[in-house]
Amino acid sequence: MSSSGVSFTPECVSKFNELKLGKEIKYIIYKLSDDNKEIVVEEVSSDPDWDTFRTKLIEAISKDKRGNVGAGPRYAVYDFDYELASGEGKRSKITFIAWSPDKAGVQAKMVYASSKDALKRALNGIAAEVQANDEEELEYQEVLKHVSKNAR
Repeated sequence: MSSSGVSFTPECVSKFNELKLGKEIKYIIYKLSDDNKEIVVEEVSSDPDWDTFRTKLIEAISKDKRGNVGAGPRYAVYDFDYELASGEGKRSKITFIAWSPDKAGVQAKMVYASSKDALKRALNGIAAEVQANDEEELEYQEVLKHVSKNAR
């Protein structure tokens, strides 16, 4: 359980293990349940298109306690493939993405920030992490910079 008191469903870990071991899943998007009590799997996909994945994060919405709908933070795990700059071949890194758009509500951002580490600790095998707060930080080239650091 996280410092926010939020837990996560067993499916969060089982789907991650499928991504890690099976390589059929390209990404998983996680969100807080409507009652803000647990992290749940929102979507699992085998679609390798980065822009489709990015759009899903950017367009994510959430409701606050009063029922107001606005931009929604999300967690995601993406099996990020890239070419080494040296031309020595391809690499793949399982990347944890914490998407917390600047325009999201303060309460939502606080709950997501305080719940992130508990989920991350449960997902054994994450090779890189990206914290994104605006759309530009989710551009493929920006994420590639983080993911490919120290790559050999």
